[in-house]
Amino acid sequence: MSRIDDTLDRWIDDHFDEQVRFLQALVRVPTDTPPGDNAPHALRTAALLAEMGLTAESHPVPAAEVQAQGMVSITNLIVRQRFGAADEGGPTIALNAHGDVVPPGDGWTHDPYGGEIDRGRLYGRAAAVSKSDFATYTFALRALAASGAPLQGAVELHLTYDEEFGGELGPGWLLRHSLTRPDALIAAGFSYQVVTAHNGCLQMEVTLHGLASHAAYPDTGVDALQAANRLLTALYAHNAVLRERRSSVPGITHPYLNVGRIEGGSNTNVVPGKVVLKLDRRMIPEEDSAEVEAELRRLIADAVALSPGVRVELRRLLLAQSLKPLPGHEKLAATVQQHAQAIFGEPIPCCGTPLYTDVRLYGAAGVPAVIYGAGPRSVLESNAKRADEHLLLEDLRRATQVVARTLAELLTPAG
Repeated sequence: MSRIDDTLDRWIDDHFDEQVRFLQALVRVPTDTPPGDNAPHALRTAALLAEMGLTAESHPVPAAEVQAQGMVSITNLIVRQRFGAADEGGPTIALNAHGDVVPPGDGWTHDPYGGEIDRGRLYGRAAAVSKSDFATYTFALRALAASGAPLQGAVELHLTYDEEFGGELGPGWLLRHSLTRPDALIAAGFSYQVVTAHNGCLQMEVTLHGLASHAAYPDTGVDALQAANRLLTALYAHNAVLRERRSSVPGITHPYLNVGRIEGGSNTNVVPGKVVLKLDRRMIPEEDSAEVEAELRRLIADAVALSPGVRVELRRLLLAQSLKPLPGHEKLAATVQQHAQAIFGEPIPCCGTPLYTDVRLYGAAGVPAVIYGAGPRSVLESNAKRADEHLLLEDLRRATQVVARTLAELLTPAG
């Protein structure tokens, strides 16, 4: 262990109780999305950072843009910390975590906004994904600043609030408005793997228009639900084709398709005249999104053509490109992996994930990125998006040490 690593580890240990209190304070301000009224959380976060001596720039997204996305309010935060003189150069490394989260739902045995600690675990909505990494990154930065090491470059905290709606008004908004242009990125993730690629996602709304009629005279109508039944059969059969398209990225297997919502009909004694399906098509990094969408549209058109009198209307809800490794990510990934293996005492793989994230927006802007932060081996272990979401506090401590060490190495001048 180097002297700087030891200094960073000891500072994080000495301030760990403060770090836990910071995370508890973040969990106790709800950021359910929907509805997505997240500016109050940003205001509270900025105040907590100011108490630590960190200045957070507030970047409110115009209300019209937020409301057009179906949310209420978004204020993104940037903290900038320079190491060494500006004319000495050095890379700018961004650390991004999102504060928005799905509503808690039912089944909790702990208060979803309580930040309660039970047997070494902190419970609450977003405790693991990803308010935890507000704490990871903030205290890694503070440890670095307190170390007094002769570093060159800069660290930025990007604390954003619309990952659940795709990230376009979070990282996407910051990048489009030229508020940041980092050389590399570490984004919220889990402690036991370094993620360098992820799936893409195409979500579509399919509306089938038939003709409603009285159930006593079904021949006078056109049953949109029967057409939907044929379409569902075709869509699910397509999964057999998709399973044959294998990804070469460890951790990612094959594409797949899911129908997540169906609405239709007006009453039990009425032939359904309209049915709406919402579907989710996951894309492996090797797939081209334009080709995927064209294939899906053809599949839907061909299936609906088997139901005379039914008209189909298609609307794209979301297109999230996959994250592909960019040149320059290798050093970033290897550095995180090296320090994680040293601190956790076990192999830490570099791999992909079938999830999609807003990290893809940094990738699209040409920023090499990895996904790494505080948490268990899988989303399922953390109960993220389910009842009793939690974070093992020891994972928070160790992930913070990994990130601090990584930053120190990347900002240490060569020679």
